[in-house]
Amino acid sequence: MANLERNNKILLDLVRQPGNNLCADCGAPEPDWASYTLGIFLCVNCSGMHRNIPAVSRVKSIRLDLWDDSLVEFMRERGNSAAKAIYEKCVPAFFYRPQQTDCIVLKDQWIRAKYERREFTGENNYFQQAYCSDQFESTLWKKGKDNKQFLKRIFLLSRKDFTLRYYIKEDSKLPKAVISMKDLNAVFQPEKIGHNHGLQISYVHEERTRNLFVYHEKGQAIVSLFNAIRATRLAYLQKKHPTLQDNDLIPQLTKHCLKEGYMEKTGPTLREPFKKRWFTLCSMNRKLLYFKNPLDATELKAVFIGTESHSYSASESSGRSLRSGRWHNGITLHTPERQYVFMCEQEQEQREWLEAFRKVIAQPMTPEDYANEANLRRGK
Repeated sequence: MANLERNNKILLDLVRQPGNNLCADCGAPEPDWASYTLGIFLCVNCSGMHRNIPAVSRVKSIRLDLWDDSLVEFMRERGNSAAKAIYEKCVPAFFYRPQQTDCIVLKDQWIRAKYERREFTGENNYFQQAYCSDQFESTLWKKGKDNKQFLKRIFLLSRKDFTLRYYIKEDSKLPKAVISMKDLNAVFQPEKIGHNHGLQISYVHEERTRNLFVYHEKGQAIVSLFNAIRATRLAYLQKKHPTLQDNDLIPQLTKHCLKEGYMEKTGPTLREPFKKRWFTLCSMNRKLLYFKNPLDATELKAVFIGTESHSYSASESSGRSLRSGRWHNGITLHTPERQYVFMCEQEQEQREWLEAFRKVIAQPMTPEDYANEANLRRGK
């Protein structure tokens, strides 16, 4: 007969041990659930996804549920580190490992890839070969450039010339666009796009950012494309920077924006009316982009953000003293050319934007940053 109090204490001791004290799948601290068939400790969110694969994973609360002695002993023998040695034995360098804050489809497919499809145990390399194939084709729903309608488009990822092409029709001989891996970035944006599998693909076209908003009905298909893009990006960067190690290149595969959201802005003379705009700030390329709407294909303008030694700074300003619009939590961004005045709706947003601006300004400039700054100035 299982001793509830004794077994509960053993499990609580086990979950505090290094390796077990973080969720086995997303790294969230203080997991309080466990898969008693896999022998791993999980956060509540990942435990919910494990419930969707009952053939390979069964979960219990380590605090509330009754545990048999045999299950507790199995948890003692296995644990997160031992399980990772099995299920994450051969994870490719390019494969994205989701964190606690990532969207559901990324975490769900990471869990399914590990335990249901056993992609990384070394048993077979079918999936890894698919990610790294010379051509990777996917049919996606893509938002129109000038309207809100999503239409099916064929995307072809090529490792031979490091490009992503998309075609209007199956029998189209010429692609609608040819996107170089040099500038391509792909990030999941389910809330912005309005679909759980929404992916934003961005690239530079004629010195402006071009955004493609796509999704696939199946989570595995869109995450597979995402990781295939990362694999192709890594191959491109390895060829471009042959002396760099993979650890130096991996952070460049996916560029998450540092901060995005609505602010109001005024014009160069600070006398124009304030207009609501959607802003995105990326620390990798030091650019603040603003759009009329979140799903616009191209930005209205890009602002380069340099370092303090180059006369860039961000400070809090009071909207009460300005001809502001509805919002009154102000920020002034100083650049060598002009001052930009923004207004945030909430004080919390103001603090977050200030922190983001100052983080970029504190970063040292790279040779590529100087080139980006020069290109933006030429385009004005």
